[in-house]
Amino acid sequence: MSTEEIKLMIFRQVDALDTTQLNEFYGIMQNYLKSKHDIDEWIGVSKEEQDCIEDALQELNDGKGVPHEEVMGKLRKKHLHA
Repeated sequence: MSTEEIKLMIFRQVDALDTTQLNEFYGIMQNYLKSKHDIDEWIGVSKEEQDCIEDALQELNDGKGVPHEEVMGKLRKKHLHA
């Protein structure tokens, strides 16, 4: 398959995505492209720290994250009404 054929196939598949799927795909694509450029970010990070970061990312991917707004709301409530 030629480069042009691959690009056209990708374009057609992306064009068929609904808004939610498109946003998810965009995030995945950005993460993939960024990971190819930011390998140096791991320099100076211990293996233990890398493992913790990867565990945290997996928890987010598994839907175990807490939205920023919820965390901030709890902090405001706790500290402004204490």
